[in-house]
Amino acid sequence: MPTFSYTARNGQGEEVAGVLTAENQQAALRTLDDRRLFPIKIEEGGQAGRSVLPGRRKRVRLSHLGRFYGQLADLLKAGVPVLRSLDVLAKATPNAALVEIIREVRDDVAGGDSLADAMERHSHVFSELHVSMVRAGERGGFLEEVLGRVSTFVERQNELRNKLVGSTIYPMLLMTAGMGVVLLMLTVVVPRMRPFLERQEARGELPALTIGLFAVCDFLVGYWMYIIVVLVIGIIGALPYLRSEAGRFAMDRLRLKLPVVGKITTLVAICRFCRILGTMLANGVPILQSLKVSKDSAGNLVLAEEIDKAAESVRQGETLAGPLGESGMFPLDIIDMIAVSEEANTLDTVLVNIADTNEVRVSQVVDLAVRLLEPVLLLVMAIMVLIIALGILVPVLTSSSTALG
Repeated sequence: MPTFSYTARNGQGEEVAGVLTAENQQAALRTLDDRRLFPIKIEEGGQAGRSVLPGRRKRVRLSHLGRFYGQLADLLKAGVPVLRSLDVLAKATPNAALVEIIREVRDDVAGGDSLADAMERHSHVFSELHVSMVRAGERGGFLEEVLGRVSTFVERQNELRNKLVGSTIYPMLLMTAGMGVVLLMLTVVVPRMRPFLERQEARGELPALTIGLFAVCDFLVGYWMYIIVVLVIGIIGALPYLRSEAGRFAMDRLRLKLPVVGKITTLVAICRFCRILGTMLANGVPILQSLKVSKDSAGNLVLAEEIDKAAESVRQGETLAGPLGESGMFPLDIIDMIAVSEEANTLDTVLVNIADTNEVRVSQVVDLAVRLLEPVLLLVMAIMVLIIALGILVPVLTSSSTALG
């Protein structure tokens, strides 16, 4: 039975909020009327996961979600009924937002809904992929196995994400610190050294490097407020386009073409697609529905467009490997493995193996890129600091040698 959250006023005019279950919105309104409450706002979905900020949702970490799936699978394998399993997990789960969601899912299941339908009402936590696999498991009678596979999938996804994020933290900190040092020198150190070179500047004896350095300092010091305003306006103006489908498509295409980063982005998207598609096929989800979900979950609109073309070919009775190979995005070895697995009817297993193998390759590429990025950043910062130092020291040394001469 659906859950509704409401805001209403009681007989004393006080505003109250709560959650109730009803067959539909009209039934929920009648329930409020029976309680002598005057509704202000009512919408389907409970309070679980709602953030204090309007329109936002509390986040549930992938690690907590993967643990929830794994524990639910273990309880069901042990013969514990679904409702009791959800009650146990609601008490044992450390994440408060997930606890509220589990309780609402439990109430919906107790009201006669399937587990997949109850999870679908919380799409901000349970993705379409998870819901589709759970629904297939319920229909096929292998829910415990499906939940175990979903748990493994979520944990692998979380592991890959943590690997990518962890690998970029140090380079980002290094770049931020370096830019901070350069800006500090240009806006504080160089202006304080400038009075010692006033005579040379007045006589026009400064080298071109120093003149250019002073010009940059004057621009940053004199127009820093305008620079910030322009950047803010530019960001605000670009956000609507970047959030649009055309903007996201352009950014995704740019990510794929960037040196090093493009290769990593492509491999990550392909791994996600192969793992999602293989996992769904292994759990009995039809291939067209699996392609739709894996396309939307790939994380890249350019790749999603190519997968959509492949799905259309499959709908017409053709193979999957052909259109994927024509896209030019998939490496030839992956295309060959998909083609052979289609002939041998082992596509689900091969796709997961492809994801496992290429995730290792992604980790190696990321490690190599990070190792190369760190010395490159240090070299760039050293060159910038050297340019600033030469811009100041050259005229000082020149004037000293002239005085000594």
